[in-house]
Amino acid sequence: MLNDHKYIQRTFWIIVFMIIWESIALSGIFSPLLVPSIQTILYSLYLSIIDGGIIAQTLYSLNLILRGLAVGLIIAVVLSSLSMIFKTFEGLVETLITIAHPLPGIALLPLIIIWFGAGTNAIIFIIVHSVVWPMILNLLTGFRSIPNIYKQVGQTYGLNPFEIVAYIMVPASFPYFLAGIKIGWARAWRALISAEMVFGAAGGGGGLGWFIFKKRVFMDNPGIFAGLIVIVLIGILVEDFIFNKFEEMTVKKWGMTI
Repeated sequence: MLNDHKYIQRTFWIIVFMIIWESIALSGIFSPLLVPSIQTILYSLYLSIIDGGIIAQTLYSLNLILRGLAVGLIIAVVLSSLSMIFKTFEGLVETLITIAHPLPGIALLPLIIIWFGAGTNAIIFIIVHSVVWPMILNLLTGFRSIPNIYKQVGQTYGLNPFEIVAYIMVPASFPYFLAGIKIGWARAWRALISAEMVFGAAGGGGGLGWFIFKKRVFMDNPGIFAGLIVIVLIGILVEDFIFNKFEEMTVKKWGMTI
């Protein structure tokens, strides 16, 4: 029932926004190049789907994001776990976070081009850099919120530090773990679109960032909005049918909340 109410509210506000947008577009206050009508935007999206271009570019972008997220998640889990086991290592990780977290991936562009060129690897590096630090912060927050009694119980049962992290700390901090993945997913999209707009068609292909960039070059504003709609739709679908469902099957079912 709560989800139904959420979907009704979301649909209502989307309709309100569309009515406001269409009213402005039809009023003639702004040029159609600046504020295209919804019909024009949807027609541009339809044409992009029919020729298959936007579908292939969406799949390309999703592939890069999933690869970057997977690498970032592995790094985040390893570094966070080692931080909880070795206090000296914890200082190193906190120093790395302090230095690297505020740095936008695009700010590292000159170095990334020297190290990885201007291809797919460079984009994946930017995605990993964008997602790994918030993931680590979330995991560390989750680990530190666990009562000491949990660790003491593990020690009583003879678990070594690595087993305590794997069997006690990770499950107990799972809500933070899931929240970190959500944040990483959102930041991965931002990093990807920015990187593709800079690098262009990396590795002979291109994703949604490249799609939007090409539309901008040719002053195809309806096409730009069509690309943005695809990104928004993917975000909604992933949030509602993957993250929310997974959350219901785990942390909500277990009675765990942040």
